[in-house]
Amino acid sequence: MLDLLITNATLPDGQNHMSIAVQNGKIVELSAHMQTPAHETVDAQGQLVSPPFVDAHFHMDATLSYGLPRVNQSGTLLEGIALWGELKPLLTQEALIDRAMKYCDWAVAKGLLAIRTHVDVCDPRLLAVEALLEVKKRVAAYIDLQLVAFPQDGVLRAPGAMDNLKRALQMGVDVVGGIPHFERTMADGALSVKLLCELAAAQGKLVDMHCDESDDPLSRHVETLAYESQRLGLQGRVVGSHLTSMHSMDNYYVSKLLPLMAEAQLGVVANPLINITLQGRHDSYPKRRGMTRVPELLAHGITVAFGHDCVMDPWYSLGSGDMLEVAHMGLHVAQMTSQAAMRQCFDAVTTHPAKLMHLQGYGLQVGCHADMVLLQASNPVEALRLRANRLKVWRRGRLVASAAPAVSQLFLDQRPAQTQLV
Repeated sequence: MLDLLITNATLPDGQNHMSIAVQNGKIVELSAHMQTPAHETVDAQGQLVSPPFVDAHFHMDATLSYGLPRVNQSGTLLEGIALWGELKPLLTQEALIDRAMKYCDWAVAKGLLAIRTHVDVCDPRLLAVEALLEVKKRVAAYIDLQLVAFPQDGVLRAPGAMDNLKRALQMGVDVVGGIPHFERTMADGALSVKLLCELAAAQGKLVDMHCDESDDPLSRHVETLAYESQRLGLQGRVVGSHLTSMHSMDNYYVSKLLPLMAEAQLGVVANPLINITLQGRHDSYPKRRGMTRVPELLAHGITVAFGHDCVMDPWYSLGSGDMLEVAHMGLHVAQMTSQAAMRQCFDAVTTHPAKLMHLQGYGLQVGCHADMVLLQASNPVEALRLRANRLKVWRRGRLVASAAPAVSQLFLDQRPAQTQLV
C-alpha cells in the first residue's frame, strides 16, 4: 500500500488528471487516472501540484531585523550596508537563530523548501556563520538550507575577510561568495573574483557572487566572473547575483557579454523586489529600475532564477517569504507577459533555482523526493496572477503545512453566493 496518493492533479507542464504515488518519501509512479490503495489519498480537484518553491538568493542573517538599530531613511543600498555595519556589533547568536527560525516557519507555510542564504563573514567572531549552521541542522527535515560565505564589506577591502571566509568554509559553509563592486577599485574587484574562484576550484565548491549591484554601466565584473569560470573549469558551477549594472550597459557591449556568459554556463539570480527598490535612487526622471536583462539572458540559454534577497531587514521593509510575489513582480518589471514568458517566471522560482543550487532529487519525476505544493490555481500563470494559496505542502511525502481554500462570500441582490478566488 502506498503512503500517499494524490489524484486529479494538474502539473506545471500542463498534464492534467494526473496521479502522483508516494512511497518512503519518494515519487514512485506518475500517471493518469491511477487508482492504487494508499494510507492517504488527496483529490487535487484539477488544481496545480508543483515542486516546492526555491529561493536561490537570500540573507537570513539579516532577516526580520527591520528597525534595528534604526530604519534606512534613504532607501539606498549603501545606507543599508552602513546600517548593517552598525547592527553587527549588537548581534547575538540567540537572536539570529530566533529570527531565522521564524522566517523558516514562514517559508514552509509558503511552500518554500530550499533556500540559498548568504551569510556575512566580515565579523571575525563568525557569529552569524555559527548561528546559521545551527539553523541548517534544525530545519534539515523541512528545508534544504545552503550557506554562502559572503564578505559583505569586500574580501580585500575588509581586514581579515579572506581568512574569515576560509574559516567559514572549514566550518561547513557550502558556497564561495564575493562582492567585487564593493572593493576599493575596479582592479581590486577583478582580483577578488580571480582569488575567490581559484579558492572554490581548489576546494570543489560552488560560487555565487553579488556582482555589479549598481547603476554604473561600467561595473563589469560579470565579464571577469565568466572568464574565470572558463579558465578554471567551473562551467555550470558559478552564479552571478543581481547584475543590475547590465540594466544600464551599452547594448553593443551586452551583445558581446551575453555569449561569453552562455559559453561559461554562468547562472544568474535577479532579485526583482529589491533591485527595483534599491536601484535608480540617484535618478530623477526617467528613473531606471535596475533589474538585469532577464528575457535577453534566457534567450541566450542562460539559467535565470528570481530571489527574494531580503525580508524586513536594513535594505527592505516588506516581504513574507512568498516566491510567487517575487515572480509576480519579476514578470512585470521584465515585461514578460506572454504565456510562455510568464511560465518562465514560474520556472524562475522553482526549477531554475533548483538547478543553480544543484539540488538533488528535485522535481516531479519518478525517483524524485516527494516534496510538493498543492496550489489553489489551475496552472502556473493563474498561480502567479493570484499569488495562489498553498493548500498543502509536503516534504518527503509528509504534510508539513496546509491552508483552507480562499473563498469570498458575496451578497448581491440579497442572494447569498460563494466564489473561490480564481
